[in-house]
Amino acid sequence: MDDLDRQILDILRRDARTPYTEIADEVGTSEGTVRNRVERMMDDDVIERFTISTRTGNVQAMLEISVAVDVDTKAVSERMAEWDEVDFVWMVSGEQDVVLVVDAADTRGVNDLITKARDQEEVVSTKTRLILDEELG
Repeated sequence: MDDLDRQILDILRRDARTPYTEIADEVGTSEGTVRNRVERMMDDDVIERFTISTRTGNVQAMLEISVAVDVDTKAVSERMAEWDEVDFVWMVSGEQDVVLVVDAADTRGVNDLITKARDQEEVVSTKTRLILDEELG
């Protein structure tokens, strides 16, 4: 990855729907170059997916989860990623091992997910943070 790739990624992070022609104008190259760079980054798994950010009026939260030391964290993460209200699953370093970013209809939905997580035999503890506001960079 070089500076041009990083500039393209910065634009796509702000709005994944930005047309390649607009990106090309902003970074000072051709539309074809942008298209080729994006395709290459997708082939190389630098870009894993294009996604959207929504403002649903729902309750958003981060559910931080600690698992036992002998647990396959990746397997737990993959299983939790399938849960309906879970938007993102991050495997992280620090006190917690997994972070779920949740978008639930109400606090009851968040609480149900906390209970579901705690019911997993691998889970040692949870910590929840409500997301109050979000700014996209």
